Amino acid sequence: MKKLKNEKALTKKALALGMDYGERRGAVEFEATDSAADRLEYIYRLLVHDGIIQPLPEDQVSQKSIQHKLAIWASKQPDPAG
Repeated sequence: MKKLKNEKALTKKALALGMDYGERRGAVEFEATDSAADRLEYIYRLLVHDGIIQPLPEDQVSQKSIQHKLAIWASKQPDPAG
């Protein structure tokens, strides 16, 4: 897995977009005490469930691979600022 040029920023974008998507969909309400890792995993599983992204093989699911997969997804999303 090749690291993206701006993967950290894209992961943050994915977290924001995914949280917004999950809450608008009515599937989740994130709490302030939820860790970023838990939020990212939930967003990943929700996007897979909804058919928005392809799932990773279950034996390859890790925090690092989830972050990478969501960063790729975020890179393909339009910038909310315009």
